[in-house]
Amino acid sequence: MAPVVGLSANGFRTVVDIDLNGTFNVFRGSHELLRTPGASLIAISAGQAVRPMMRQAHVCAAKAGVNQLIRVLAMEWGPSGVRVNGIAPGPIAGTEGMARLAPTAEAEAAITGRIALRRYGAISEIAESAVFLCSDSAAYITGTILDCDGGSQLGDAR
Repeated sequence: MAPVVGLSANGFRTVVDIDLNGTFNVFRGSHELLRTPGASLIAISAGQAVRPMMRQAHVCAAKAGVNQLIRVLAMEWGPSGVRVNGIAPGPIAGTEGMARLAPTAEAEAAITGRIALRRYGAISEIAESAVFLCSDSAAYITGTILDCDGGSQLGDAR
């Protein structure tokens, strides 16, 4: 986390390279193998793609790009039966990100107090979202970014 004036061009570029360019490279590289009806690709996005967060300009920009990439690929690859979706996790327990953002019990309570469901999500809940998006139950879903965030994107639920 850094304010824009404290973020180097290299730091900004590194996050864009990992998040946006990395997603592009993996999806583009897998297309030849997966371009069959029923194929499903899922990118991991973040709420910052649509909801700005101070000290996160690099993440906001990169994840907004990931969301648009998901939508464009859904349009381009849909005619061949390939579905492209994303998952935008909220605060997830046991992750490096939350260890950095909320290193104390007080910081964690401040975050969970603003979430509609009043808790962090579990890694398994993100996995189950991915299983759903890859399943036949989601056969008509493409170009969607699924918020699996306990209502975090709704805003401050205090």
